[in-house]
Amino acid sequence: MKKHYSVVRNKAYSREKVGNIERHNERKNQHYDNGDVDLSRSNYNIHFKDCQVSYLQQFDKLVESGIISTRGLKPTANIIDELVYDVNSEYFEKKGGYDYAKSFFEEAYKQAVREVGGEEFILSAVMHADEKNKALSVFRGWNK
Repeated sequence: MKKHYSVVRNKAYSREKVGNIERHNERKNQHYDNGDVDLSRSNYNIHFKDCQVSYLQQFDKLVESGIISTRGLKPTANIIDELVYDVNSEYFEKKGGYDYAKSFFEEAYKQAVREVGGEEFILSAVMHADEKNKALSVFRGWNK
């Protein structure tokens, strides 16, 4: 029996690097050199929380409103963390496909909200159904 894996990664970004991850996460790039993203499937992506402005603009709003503080941080300090849940596609296929993946990641989002102390601390949350995870599975895509 094949084992299924889930990996949660956390990576921190400085102000100057935030735009790169935002363009990737929000599918603002025209193409992706790594070949893992199939933009023809981007309409299957689900936002559990959509950032209405840029990540940095939203971050700056949190600072301005006093919700968070950057006092004492160097200008090159990491200011935003990215939390990524990776799960192999075959697991979802066996459990119900795309619909099961949506419910799984909705629960993952709720857990992330609890972990960070509230929804206001999450800038964006998106399930990428258009990106394969080579490290964990063979991507076949979900039938919808």
